[in-house]
Amino acid sequence: MTSPGLTPDADGKCRCFGNSESKPVYAAYHDLEWGVPVHDDRTLFEMLTLEGAQAGLSWETVLNKRDGYKALFRDFDPLRVSRMTDAALEKALTDKRIVRHRQKVFSTRSNARVYLDIQREFGSFSRYLWAFVDGTPIVNHWQRFADVPVRTEQSDALSRDLKKRGMSFVGSTICYAYMQGVGLVDDHLADCWIRAR
Repeated sequence: MTSPGLTPDADGKCRCFGNSESKPVYAAYHDLEWGVPVHDDRTLFEMLTLEGAQAGLSWETVLNKRDGYKALFRDFDPLRVSRMTDAALEKALTDKRIVRHRQKVFSTRSNARVYLDIQREFGSFSRYLWAFVDGTPIVNHWQRFADVPVRTEQSDALSRDLKKRGMSFVGSTICYAYMQGVGLVDDHLADCWIRAR
């Protein structure tokens, strides 16, 4: 029995989102990344950058531009991004491979600088981030996607702290999506094939 609105894909798998035929990139993200714990600092910076770019857009749109972000933002190396010049950021704004939003593009550099400060203070960004869930993923057992929250007490706390440190595009909703994406929270539905596995 599947959850309301959750039906098997062409490959027979029930997914929370994504379709293996019509939205293969989205389906692959669901199957391989969403809810999987990440501790690698470069990957954590990548996902934080992409989540910020997603604000007001669909996550699928940003996933389809991921390679463009990787190329323009120095393979998501926060040190190299922190050193990008205004001219390099202005040039990025002309590139159709990314979301060409001035504040989002320039925030990538300023966020990288804050990211590096956090790394220096805590030894790694991973150590800082995972403290918001006491080092252990929160595993939920929702029946319907409508039950999944868009923000929580933990995402509120993360958002407040990142903003206090000087980051932007890190509201609580963005932070919760980030927490889902890097596995601090596992929100796969009860009948999702990932949960069944």
